[in-house]
Amino acid sequence: MKVARERAAQVDVDARVKFQLRDYREQEGTFDRIVSVGMFEHVGVNQYEQFFSKIGDLLKDDGVCVLHSIGRMAGPGSTSPWIRKYIFPGGYSPSLSETLAVIEKSGLWVSDIEVLRVHYAETLKAWRSRFEANRAHIAEMIDERFCRMWEYYLVISEAVFRHGDHFVFQIQLAKRRDVVPLTRDYITEWENTHPINIIRHKPRQVA
Repeated sequence: MKVARERAAQVDVDARVKFQLRDYREQEGTFDRIVSVGMFEHVGVNQYEQFFSKIGDLLKDDGVCVLHSIGRMAGPGSTSPWIRKYIFPGGYSPSLSETLAVIEKSGLWVSDIEVLRVHYAETLKAWRSRFEANRAHIAEMIDERFCRMWEYYLVISEAVFRHGDHFVFQIQLAKRRDVVPLTRDYITEWENTHPINIIRHKPRQVA
């Protein structure tokens, strides 16, 4: 929270944004836009209906939600015992089939779906490169056991996204079918006319 507020202040948007640490089920009010990134994998399959019901409650009638999640293309499965124990306790990568089945019951419109196939493999590759460049410093900060565990996690995860059944999907949801244009051209047009401020940090120098 502290870091988020500091970074917002760096780009002079701290008066326009608010950060809260809160269970989504306790959120109140209605919103024009809802974006969920990296959260759905931790909601729990048994809570999917409640999750999408809450999205429906929080969205304005002309609101739009984007759900960004790691998923699997081979249908419902299970989490690796090692990943579940050491990396993401309770985590699960949903399939599109089980996700869409619950959305269909929620009354929300699926207005778009985008599948990012090997994008996350490239992200993991970049993480591993940066991790290895700072490995000695990280081992000093934490320990060698953590470094070996993290190396293993990054390697097997990249392999799963590059050669296995994992990918990232983005589902756009709305209460009405006509709240967004029929093609994605509006996204590029908006980005071209609304430059996004990006906070760039110099890489840490490690002796």
